[in-house]
Amino acid sequence: MPYAQRIGAQRHLFADLKTLLACASPMRSGDALAGIAAESEAQRMAARLALADVPLTDFLQHALIDSADDEVSQLIVDQHDARAFTPVSHLTVGGFRDWLLSDSADQASVSALAWGLTPEMVAAVSKLMRNQDLIVAARKCQVVTRFRSTIGLPGHLAVRLQPNHGTDDARGIVASIIDGLMYGCGDAVIGINPVSDRLTTIIDLLKVIDEIRQRFEIPTQSCVLTHVTQTLRAIEQGAPVDLVFQSIGGTQKTNEGFGISLALLDEAHDAVKSLARGTVGRNAMYFETGQGSALSANAHHGVDQQTCEARAYAVARRYAPLLTNTVVGFIGPEYLYDGKQIVRAGLEDHFCGKLLGVPMGCDVCYTNHAEADQDDMDGLLTLLGVAGVNFVMGVPGADDIMLNYQSTSFHDALYVRRVLGLKRAPEFEAWLARMQITDGAGQLLPRPRADHPLLDLARR
Repeated sequence: MPYAQRIGAQRHLFADLKTLLACASPMRSGDALAGIAAESEAQRMAARLALADVPLTDFLQHALIDSADDEVSQLIVDQHDARAFTPVSHLTVGGFRDWLLSDSADQASVSALAWGLTPEMVAAVSKLMRNQDLIVAARKCQVVTRFRSTIGLPGHLAVRLQPNHGTDDARGIVASIIDGLMYGCGDAVIGINPVSDRLTTIIDLLKVIDEIRQRFEIPTQSCVLTHVTQTLRAIEQGAPVDLVFQSIGGTQKTNEGFGISLALLDEAHDAVKSLARGTVGRNAMYFETGQGSALSANAHHGVDQQTCEARAYAVARRYAPLLTNTVVGFIGPEYLYDGKQIVRAGLEDHFCGKLLGVPMGCDVCYTNHAEADQDDMDGLLTLLGVAGVNFVMGVPGADDIMLNYQSTSFHDALYVRRVLGLKRAPEFEAWLARMQITDGAGQLLPRPRADHPLLDLARR
């Protein structure tokens, strides 16, 4: 179905909904690389004007990717809850934007929509929004999850403690864990990206984290971010697995590139739930996503990268995960060229995920060959904190020496919590006070006592 929009004397024609969405997207180097971006700012504005008039019901009638060829498309069809969709079913994309920004759209009414919305609807409305609109609307969305700590409560910000090491050295990893805990980080998860994918290494790293967690009775969860098949093998061998991790994408071909399918994720979800290791909840999956993954796998079907990213959240929410985060600038400048594009993508991803009912965090990051720097990341971190992001990363010195990219540090988490008055997960906050790392108000004590048990572990 073609869409048309006239600006002045020029009439812009868009062949179908897929083309319209791509042309309406803010400038993205990945879309330009794919040859689907708007050819001019005039065409981009024409696409947005035309998109604003598209009824939301059009997205139910015109699939961007045929469900016969793509199990994610079929999943999106199967997930759609017509009753939940009813309150906004009469709206256009532009009307939906206006409603989301209105006072009548409160936390309860926005949350009730989640399963009535498709990723394509949510991606579409984001394309009509300024950054401040994405922040205002996302702040209305609260998605709370639980395992050993409660994540996503209003006024809270959790941190994944990311103690990666270039050789998977246990002493180095433990040192980073202690460093992060002393800065009050780790309430989202203590999660290691391993260098080696050997099963023995994966199990050893899981045991390292679990031993520290049990020894100090830390109310958090552990994860080694290996492929889901390796985690399944670790579970079979009795390893202390809290969360199953997997990178996911918004098309079947993208997920095949990751070596996964919905059936495999179903198996992993069943396996980890059977362990029942959570104490305050049973959300036991951890997913990472990122704009550009479908294009990098040549699996985007001509769909723009931001819409592909939103489709990944349909996969995530199927499994009620504890954590999902966009690794926003990690794939590189071929997909998000500079700081401006990275900031915009981070706000889009957070908004789209939250609106779909996904517990969204963000790895506020960039690679060293992107036109971005830490000032850009400071800005995005602050904006996401205002928008109500569930969690961010805590990397020693913000420089991941194993993955070779720049993220956010323990100090950065301390900054954004202090400036915005954000608390840690309540179970973790209480633990920090018991361990005399923070005072009764949640502020770090000036220095730990010389015989502090965590420091004693570090000396060993």
